[in-house]
Amino acid sequence: MWTADEITQLCYQRFSELPKRGKPEPGREWTLLAAVIKVSVLPNQEKVEKEVVSLGTGTKCLGRSSMSSNGDVLNDSHAEVIARRGCIRYLTEQLRRAVSGQDSSVFCQGEGRGKWKMKSGVSFVFFTSHTPCGDASIVPIMTDIQSQPCPPVRSEEIPHGTNEKPEGRNQKRRAETQDDGINKHSRFKTEAKSDDWLQCGRSLGVRPPAESPVPEGENALANVVLKQKDSAPKEPEDVHRTGAKCVPGGPEDPRQPGIGYHSTGLLRVKPGRGEPTLSLCCSDKLARWGVLGFQGALLSHYLQGAIYFSAIVVGKCPYSHQAMQRALITRCSDVKALPVGFSVHAPELLQSSLEFVHSQAQTEHSHQPGQGRVSPCGAAISWCAVSDQPLDVTANGYKHGVTKKALGTSKARSLICKVELFHAFLSVLAANDKSCLPESLRGEDLQTYWDYKQAAQLYQQAWLQLRSQAFPLWPRSDRDLLLFH
Repeated sequence: MWTADEITQLCYQRFSELPKRGKPEPGREWTLLAAVIKVSVLPNQEKVEKEVVSLGTGTKCLGRSSMSSNGDVLNDSHAEVIARRGCIRYLTEQLRRAVSGQDSSVFCQGEGRGKWKMKSGVSFVFFTSHTPCGDASIVPIMTDIQSQPCPPVRSEEIPHGTNEKPEGRNQKRRAETQDDGINKHSRFKTEAKSDDWLQCGRSLGVRPPAESPVPEGENALANVVLKQKDSAPKEPEDVHRTGAKCVPGGPEDPRQPGIGYHSTGLLRVKPGRGEPTLSLCCSDKLARWGVLGFQGALLSHYLQGAIYFSAIVVGKCPYSHQAMQRALITRCSDVKALPVGFSVHAPELLQSSLEFVHSQAQTEHSHQPGQGRVSPCGAAISWCAVSDQPLDVTANGYKHGVTKKALGTSKARSLICKVELFHAFLSVLAANDKSCLPESLRGEDLQTYWDYKQAAQLYQQAWLQLRSQAFPLWPRSDRDLLLFH
């Protein structure tokens, strides 16, 4: 129906079409990209439509002291969170269209008063250019070359049946690697690491000649195949390390050498600029969305069931399917007794071969002397497929470029901050006749953001089960920060 590379290319293309505001400075700043893609299988047709409905960039997170009781600050500006919040904005507009009698590309009438469900054939795919921070990023570093990404090479670098000497080919590859700015780790600089040739040859579809065995030195690729045929894969020697800290009150990282540095499967909070944050890592949030849905508590009032991602696609980066499975799915797989409409959902996990042009690795490669040090981009971009003001650029939790005088006013607020999403939800209520409201929104004195979230009883029951059975150490939200109108 679609491939990981097709989804990835669609997201990169959508990003390239956005204006420059908020984008990283090439060669000096890097960022992460995430997106939500709506996939529609058209009735009675084999055609599949794919549309990016939300896109986000960002790497920053605010400390505890910067959080606002007015709901007007973006606490977490990691790309995955930005993309999900933009998708909630998109879904809210689609729901408002549905309840007001207009056509919605997502929702149709459900069973029960005031309830809606997703149209048949509609699903959502989540994309992120890098493995989510936290547990999914604790990726084993293998000594077996097959676990490592192969540097892009040209087909003429490993000609089939050539008599060119291995030394000459290695020199050519080193020169082109430096020109193309591919990984310059030492293992790609030595002729002795013939495993590199095996993996690169496989990626190009190159196979050794089928004739009699080739004498030593005549065909490096064939020699490697023969040497590696009966060898067993080696064990991991180390892990890619995360700066995220384990949540207080639970186990800590042992920080032993090699693979013993981290404890896996633990909840983690994102690092801030010297100050602790209250924002859970994206690995943890994606795991939570896999049980509660990514629609949030407010929209669940109207929905017949939670909305889950059918697949999660990761761009080219250090990646482990096992780590992704552990972080996003396995930790919640034994959760039971969920209310109607909620389940433990296991999305398909896929990786693309396409790397984001503004990734940290690509930025460090294209960096030139005199540009200053390479650093993460301070701005975060949100774009979503809504009819009014689809683009929203922020920095430090507020609209990008806002003056100090405007702080505390609506002019400074991101369109995906809590209070703005809350007001968008209230507009759905206003478009709905009171007699058609869902049962959970009738007959109660609901005023604050906290009130409306708590009134979503099925959602809160599902969250209680998830917390008690899988995430007992998940920090509880400070009620005082959620009492805005």
